[in-house]
Amino acid sequence: MSEPQMRRAPSQKRSRERVGAILATATDMIAKAGSDALRMSELAQRTGISIGSLYQYFPDKSAVVRALAERSNEESRACIAEGLAAAASMEALAGAFASLVDTYYGMFLAEPVIRDIWSAVQADGALRAMEVAESRRNGALLAARLQMLRPQADPARIEATALLVMHLGEATMRLAVSVDRAEGDRLVEAYKRMAIRELTAP
Repeated sequence: MSEPQMRRAPSQKRSRERVGAILATATDMIAKAGSDALRMSELAQRTGISIGSLYQYFPDKSAVVRALAERSNEESRACIAEGLAAAASMEALAGAFASLVDTYYGMFLAEPVIRDIWSAVQADGALRAMEVAESRRNGALLAARLQMLRPQADPARIEATALLVMHLGEATMRLAVSVDRAEGDRLVEAYKRMAIRELTAP
């Protein structure tokens, strides 16, 4: 199954501004009514462009959701890279990882639109592959730091552990925000303990 993508990548300033306006409007619409209620015709109208102009960039709603998810992914990846960069010991890595989990959980709690975008990704078979690819990229960032701290460790084991930890982190966030806050907090704390125990195991 092919993944929904932008039809035309914006290269000129005006095109980039138009795409930015489309995504900003889509974010506002999703925040207010959820991704299920997002309609291309209404998105075009609210953005102030013709439906034809909208389709020049996004062939369907899935492509809009994908673009929003990719933007969120890029921000998260930059946060992960920065958070892990200064970890010069396993103890520091554990602290940095715990802090990243707390930051990501806070984002999910503070911005319901992120939750809705990822719910839309889960409901779309073509988009779910994107989540796995993102887990691999984030896992590679974590694995690289682990391999630097433990050069004698088995690289294959490190890569598998890092991928699993990152992928389960996404699942934990979705579960934590779907239950009441007290239980969500406990789930996130349990995930951190399990993940850090596995990451720091000799």
